[in-house]
Amino acid sequence: MITPRALIIKLLRNLGGRQEVEQYIKQFSQVEQKRFAVIKVGGRLLADELDGLASSLNFLHQVGLMPVVVHGAGPQLAAGFAAAGIDPQEWSQRTSPRALEVVRRVFRQENLRLVDALEEMGARARPIVGGTFEAEIDGEAARPTTVHAEAIESSIRAGSMPVLASLGETTGGQIVDLGPDVATRALALRLQPYKLVFLREQGGLRDEFGDMVSAINLVEDYEPLLSEPWMTPATRHKIDLIYDLLKELPRSSSVSLTSPDLLARELFTHKGSGTLVRLGERISQHSGVDTVDRARLAALLTAAFGRPPVADYFERKKFWRIYLADSYRAAAILTDGPVVYLDKFAVTGEAQGEGIGGSLWLRMTREVPRLYWRARVDNPINPWYFQRADGSYTRGKWTVFWIGIDDFAQISDCVERALAEPPTLEPAHSLGGAE
Repeated sequence: MITPRALIIKLLRNLGGRQEVEQYIKQFSQVEQKRFAVIKVGGRLLADELDGLASSLNFLHQVGLMPVVVHGAGPQLAAGFAAAGIDPQEWSQRTSPRALEVVRRVFRQENLRLVDALEEMGARARPIVGGTFEAEIDGEAARPTTVHAEAIESSIRAGSMPVLASLGETTGGQIVDLGPDVATRALALRLQPYKLVFLREQGGLRDEFGDMVSAINLVEDYEPLLSEPWMTPATRHKIDLIYDLLKELPRSSSVSLTSPDLLARELFTHKGSGTLVRLGERISQHSGVDTVDRARLAALLTAAFGRPPVADYFERKKFWRIYLADSYRAAAILTDGPVVYLDKFAVTGEAQGEGIGGSLWLRMTREVPRLYWRARVDNPINPWYFQRADGSYTRGKWTVFWIGIDDFAQISDCVERALAEPPTLEPAHSLGGAE
C-alpha cells in the first residue's frame, strides 16, 4: 500500500510546493474528523466516473482525512424503474411497493459499488444506506426532519469513511429518496463541516469568457453574480442554495464545486481547480490613506509583490480611492488624474484562493468603469488582465491596460502617463500584480 508520505510527495509533484500542500493538510487535520468535509456525489458520477471518484476519495483517506460522503442514484433509479415497467406517475411518487423495492435495491447496489471500489484501493469505508435521515412527506415532496449521526461517528471512530445513501425514513418506516442535494444540506447543518464539496462532471462554474470562476465572496458578489447574463436558472438556484446554507454554517465553512479528478487540487492549493464559495468579507472604500492602517497596507503590498513600497509611497501619491478587504489581504489603490489610474492591485495568495481579489475587482470596475494600469510583461496574471481589459499596449518591460476608454488621444495619453510613472516598490523582481 502507498504510504501517506509517498502520496504527499506525488501530490507535490503534480500540484505545487510542499509548504502550500502541507499547510492545508495541517489545517484540515486540526478539524474534528466528522467536521472535516461533507462530499456530495450525484448518481451520474457513480455511473460514469466511479474509478476516478474512488481514487480521489482514497487519497483523502490515505493522508489521514475522513470526509463524509453522500450519494444519489438518479440515473440508476430511472433505469431500474424502466426495467421494472413502472409508469412515470408511480415512479415520481415512489410510494408503491414495487417502486420502493427498486429504490432499496438500487441504492444498496450503488452504495456498495462505491464502498467496494474504495476498499479495493486500500481505503476503509463503511456503507450506510439507512437510519441517518428521519423524514416526513409533505404533499409529493419528502424533507428531512432529523439527522442521526451515530452511525457516522461510529464509522469514523473505526477509521472507516462513511458512505451514505440519500435515503430517508418516515416515523412509519417508509423509505423516501431525499435526493443528494437535500440530504447533503441536512447533513451539513447537523455536522457543521469545515468543507462542503459538490462533485460535478463539469467541475466549477465558468463565466462568459469560458474561464473558471475560481472563487465567490457572497457578501460582495451575490447580487451582482445573479444578474450576470451567463448565469443559467439552474446555476442561480445552486448559488441560492449555497448562500442560504453558508448563512447557517460557521464563518469558517466553505463550499467547493469541482470534479472528482481535480478534488485534490481544489483542496490543497491556493489556486484551486473549481469554484470556492465563501460567505466572505466586505470590501471597504476609502477616499485616501487617512482612514486605513498604513502599516498593514504596506505589509499587504510587500506580501503581494515580494518587495515593500518605497519609503515615501504614502506621501508621494495623490490617492483618489482605495478599495480594501476587511482582512487587509486584498487592495486596489487608485490615483487621480484625467483618467483614474490603478496604481496597485495587490492580493495575497491565500486571498486569491478565497476569491477576495476577484470580488474586489468586480466591485472596483462596477464603480470605476474607466481606468488604466500597467503591469510587467512577465506578470503571471497578465492573461487574466488581457481578458478583462478593453485594450493593451506593450513597450519594453511594461504592458499598459485600460478599461472604458475609447478615444485614441486619451488612450495615448494614458499609455504615456503609465509608462512615465516612477518606481513605487523597492528594487527587486516583482512577483505579480499591477504596479
